Amino acid sequence: MNSYAFGVAALLFALPSTAKANDSVYSDLNLDACQTVHVEEGISITLKCAGPKGYPFYFKEGDLRQTVLFGHMSPAYVDQAFETFGTFNHTGTKAEWRLDGDGRAIAVILRYFLEHSDPKTGMPAEQFWGQVLVVSRIAQKDYGKGCMAAFVDARANKDANGLARQLADTLAPSFACGTDQAVYHGKRGATADDLMSNLP
Repeated sequence: MNSYAFGVAALLFALPSTAKANDSVYSDLNLDACQTVHVEEGISITLKCAGPKGYPFYFKEGDLRQTVLFGHMSPAYVDQAFETFGTFNHTGTKAEWRLDGDGRAIAVILRYFLEHSDPKTGMPAEQFWGQVLVVSRIAQKDYGKGCMAAFVDARANKDANGLARQLADTLAPSFACGTDQAVYHGKRGATADDLMSNLP
């Protein structure tokens, strides 16, 4: 090998390999297509729904508050886990699933709307609602726990989606459900409520 060819080969060898970037896929929370797991008329409901990449998700509602658990949940989590916010709330209708470089789903981002009232009238008023991006760990087949891992106040942070994706990629995959504490990241405004968590 001449010196020129050797130099080119050495240069190519020294260059870092290009890592595959994380990506997103989106799914609709079409509850009409879900299977009823449990219902107490007028009190609570649990639905099992099909998500992307073969992952299920579980929608729960009780006392005018909602939550969604993502992934292959253990029976105890399906039955008992419920994480939400103190204020009456509802979820958005589209979930963002974060995929690692190998295409494996590692976390989900879902927007929650916190239904605050007009402080002057005490009546529900959409302009006073909070909006929180909830980053959740996905339950994998070898780890049957999925839970809320981080929060981003979508009204207080200019690039809330970007911050949520960063947390989904770095924090959520190793978040220890039932041990680690989910907290807000970035700025937090007055309409971003505290977590209400019940995990088995």
